[in-house]
Amino acid sequence: MCPDMASAPARRHRDEVVALAERLGIEFGDLGLLRQAVSHRSWCAENGGRPSNERLEFLGDSVLGLIVTDHSYRRYPDLAESELSRVRAGVVSATALAEVAMELELGSALLLGKGEAATGGRAKTSILADGLEAVIGAVYLDQGRAASEELVLRLLADRIDAAADGPGVLDYKSQLQELVARRGDEPPAYQLEAAGPDHRKTFEAHVSVAGHVVGDGSGSTKKAAEQAAAESALTLLRTAPGSTEPLQ
Repeated sequence: MCPDMASAPARRHRDEVVALAERLGIEFGDLGLLRQAVSHRSWCAENGGRPSNERLEFLGDSVLGLIVTDHSYRRYPDLAESELSRVRAGVVSATALAEVAMELELGSALLLGKGEAATGGRAKTSILADGLEAVIGAVYLDQGRAASEELVLRLLADRIDAAADGPGVLDYKSQLQELVARRGDEPPAYQLEAAGPDHRKTFEAHVSVAGHVVGDGSGSTKKAAEQAAAESALTLLRTAPGSTEPLQ
């Protein structure tokens, strides 16, 4: 057997790990941390009991929860504790994290035991979600809090906004539409502009009533930008002199 044949799988996996780091946008000082983050216990059991990703997953789970909680608390000052809890639960659920992991093609870099690999482990929700948490833990250890926060928000900010924009959260667009209807004006009209690279777009929204721009807002999703513009419009219309009169 050619000597290089035995190391070919190891070389291929190293290439997968390097490619994953590039997709993450992280230049690891210790690439071994990322390799451990994608090492499932089933593979470790078949390879001399090497360290699995379980400890990194434990760490990453806490880092992820803190970052999402802190971001939601600061970004949505009007949300009650129960609403903030709902937002966090939706964003850090196994299903949501697995979706992000699939977008990152994390499955291709996973080290799985033969049984897990044969039964579709690279697409299993629990394995993908745990793997993503382990990756976040690895980034935290290798790069620190700031880098891990930047990564988490780059991956999840849109989902946080969408969760906060869901049922049970203040819906400024509906409130604005009701206010405008009471004034006898036509429904609000929204204009959107996008800026920035595809992976990190920022949206600007402008809302008009009776042909006048009455609110502006920005956000990482179209819905978030429109909600921000509607909130701005509500503040203006509720405090303007003669606020019960239609705009002329």
